[in-house]
Amino acid sequence: MKNVTLKQLRALSAVVQTGSVTAAAKALHVTPPAITLQMQLLAAQVGMPIVERAPHRILATEAGREVLAAAERVEAAIADCAAALADLTNTKQGKVSVGIISTAKYFAPRALAHFARSHPGIELLLTIGNRAEILDGLEHHALDVAITGRPPREFPVEASVIGDHPHVIVAWPDHPFVGRRALPPEALESETFLVREQGSGTLGVMERYFREVGIAPKIGMQISSNETIKQAVMAGLGIALISGHTVEAELASGRLATLDVEGLPIVRQWYVVHLRDRRMMPAARLVSRFLTEEAGAYLPDLDRRPRPKK
Repeated sequence: MKNVTLKQLRALSAVVQTGSVTAAAKALHVTPPAITLQMQLLAAQVGMPIVERAPHRILATEAGREVLAAAERVEAAIADCAAALADLTNTKQGKVSVGIISTAKYFAPRALAHFARSHPGIELLLTIGNRAEILDGLEHHALDVAITGRPPREFPVEASVIGDHPHVIVAWPDHPFVGRRALPPEALESETFLVREQGSGTLGVMERYFREVGIAPKIGMQISSNETIKQAVMAGLGIALISGHTVEAELASGRLATLDVEGLPIVRQWYVVHLRDRRMMPAARLVSRFLTEEAGAYLPDLDRRPRPKK
């Protein structure tokens, strides 16, 4: 593998990404025969097939996937080098890719807007998705830093706390449990819960809570949007265990109410994380330090919500 070239790695990446030699050639602005040649040279160095044909596209073999993983690391190293060289001449410029889990969109964009105004030479590229999507982008070098409710255990990261992240159970204002004090968790067994989709950190918090208190309420719907869950709860379709930071406005206006359940709220933490084994560029370090030191001031204030009735 010592004679593998960037052209060969990029040809393989393009073919697997687009699904065909023709599409890969178009993406790389070369001819299809040039792509085919690079693939043949790479396969010869690997010593085994790196792609296989499926009915509608070309796929990577197990050996090809290993080469693609190495190509990702090579591209990330080149990008880091380019950023480092740029930083040698100007430490106040650069691009930083920030991943934001969807629940954090209620405070993170405001915080990052303040950072952007203070650092006009740094371009922020924001990606919003569920926990699984954001951590996948971080692991595969598509993101420089990420804001998440729980650091991953699947790969090594450096994590710094931003601030508290409470989770509460919300219901429509006329729900029979609203205003009752210290409800036992068993009282929730008869309720229908509206939940986030698989891969969501909020769903993970709810599932752990149910296991800890030993209950198994009915699951009404899985919904991939906090906004839709809030609307469904307000319509009386069920209740939800949700990040308190997503319902600040609805609690303040009285459109939603929290249930006073023993052991709640569940207080987790917000974190900013980055890969432990990837060198951070100065611009990314500035963003990470800002989020750690100042983003906590942008967290919603749940103390302003209406209090339960006595």
